[in-house]
Amino acid sequence: MYAVVSDMRSEGITEALASDERLTALLEEACRVIDRVCGWYFEPRADSYRLDGHGTPSIEPPVPPIRVDSITVHGISIPVDENHLHVVGSPVQPGFNAPLLALKTGIFPYGSGAVNVDGLWGYTEPDGTTTGRTPLNIRRACMLLVLRWITPAGDVESSHDARNRWRIIEERTRDQSYKLDKPASQINLTGDPEIDALLADYRRPPGLGAA
Repeated sequence: MYAVVSDMRSEGITEALASDERLTALLEEACRVIDRVCGWYFEPRADSYRLDGHGTPSIEPPVPPIRVDSITVHGISIPVDENHLHVVGSPVQPGFNAPLLALKTGIFPYGSGAVNVDGLWGYTEPDGTTTGRTPLNIRRACMLLVLRWITPAGDVESSHDARNRWRIIEERTRDQSYKLDKPASQINLTGDPEIDALLADYRRPPGLGAA
């Protein structure tokens, strides 16, 4: 998961507001929402992808590779060491636009699902390890989603106000009024501009190879 129960406790979510079990379920759902709206995931996961060959030296997998364990083309293994394969993946470096697997000699031949790639995948950022970590903005977005979803028992009205606070542009009282800035993000991913602003730069580019 992109955040854990202890993270939510540090944000002031007590047992009275949500049990460990409920927080775990909400965190798992928040991760699924982020994966869906961004188009890929943000932690190391072992997986296998079947990709189309286009008669070119390179292919774009649907998720950044952290480690490539094997590649087969029409069932035939090809070398994956650095002398034969150039990998653009995670932990992502400055200037990263999209994941890439590029042969240093030869091509990926034409064929639907001709290329099968096994390995460790996920969009991560550098933290000094080989696998990297979940981006901090993704972790924060996950926590904010859970905070928005929690409704304190017996306090539905105030919870509704808190979850919808970002919608308010102007408020007036008898003695004063004030106007809030418009939300910075114009991208509607989750319906919450604060969360959308955190996720905006982490969306999967369109047109990457399909699993």
